[in-house]
Amino acid sequence: MYNVSLRGCNSYDYQMVYEQLKNSIKDLGGLSRYFDVGQTVLLKVNLLMKRKPEEATTTHPIFVKALAALFVEFGLEVVIGDSPGGPYNKNALSGIYKVCGYESLVGDRIRLNDNFESFTSHCDEALLMKHIDTIDVLNDVDHVISVSKLKTHGMTKFTGAVKNMYGTIPGLKKAEYHYTLPGIEDFSNMLVDVCLNAKPTLSFMDGIVGMEGAGPSGGEPRAVGVVLASDSPYHLDVIACQIIGIDPVSVPTIKRCIERKIVDSSFGDISMLAESIDDYYIEDFKIPNIAGVGLLKNHVPKWLDRIVDGIIKPKPVIKNESCVGCGECALCCPAKTIHMINGRPKIKLEKCIRCFCCQELCPVKAIDIKRHPIGKIMMKI
Repeated sequence: MYNVSLRGCNSYDYQMVYEQLKNSIKDLGGLSRYFDVGQTVLLKVNLLMKRKPEEATTTHPIFVKALAALFVEFGLEVVIGDSPGGPYNKNALSGIYKVCGYESLVGDRIRLNDNFESFTSHCDEALLMKHIDTIDVLNDVDHVISVSKLKTHGMTKFTGAVKNMYGTIPGLKKAEYHYTLPGIEDFSNMLVDVCLNAKPTLSFMDGIVGMEGAGPSGGEPRAVGVVLASDSPYHLDVIACQIIGIDPVSVPTIKRCIERKIVDSSFGDISMLAESIDDYYIEDFKIPNIAGVGLLKNHVPKWLDRIVDGIIKPKPVIKNESCVGCGECALCCPAKTIHMINGRPKIKLEKCIRCFCCQELCPVKAIDIKRHPIGKIMMKI
């Protein structure tokens, strides 16, 4: 059985967050069950891009501050870090730490990661990725802790504790993985492989305010009011999905976990602790429809795929009135299908792999994910 603790928390008031995280740790059996005094842990947070905490794109700094304090009080050394999209270096991360409100978290036995090297690790449990490019800070710590944000996602429907581990892949290398594994089945299997490689000892999720709609960066903040904790990132994601009305099996990473016997198909291997899902269930959480995102690749003839491509598959669309011409979308596109022409991005949709990195990393939310009107009707049939 795998434990998942659910605690209500409707504010980023530090004392409230601290107490509910403390309670969730007690629910899991206490830190002494997992750690020894003097060890070092990496709080692998979600620092997708330069966004203020109130935009709900990143793990809130108050959530991280409270969790770090609890670990330090137990006797652990804490490193806080992530490898967002784009360059993985001191200059890039310094700007992200500052805008996301993380500079103030540094204190006695708490530091922000400043090791921007990487290495190739071997993972026997992996299905596709036996050798994985990994950020070197994992070699500096004894344990990895997933500290994710509850958000929907345009490609994978939901991003939580498991996908949070994708940030253990060094910056620009993630784009290469997107390009070489464009199909959603392979991509989600890769995400599970990466999580198995990182081996998070515990997983915590900031669900106080999540993101609905066009996540992980273009959606809207939505109060959820929960703090989640678990000894399994895979099972934590199942519960998080159930809270916001997503059928867990419809989430590619969870489906892969079921196929690989990591998660029981009936979810009977989950022991719910503390509070009930029913008390926090949200019926109208805005969920992206990911049908057609790489689902037809290698399953239909190329000529048919090209026709369906324009009807069923969702596609990125530039909002010209919002675009500032920064070129970030062209820089981060794994398939190099976006080009800047006269200071504005142009997308060659015939080469688009539907990873939606452009939408994910656009700093001004100038890219929407849309589907042809006929495609919308077809997906309802």
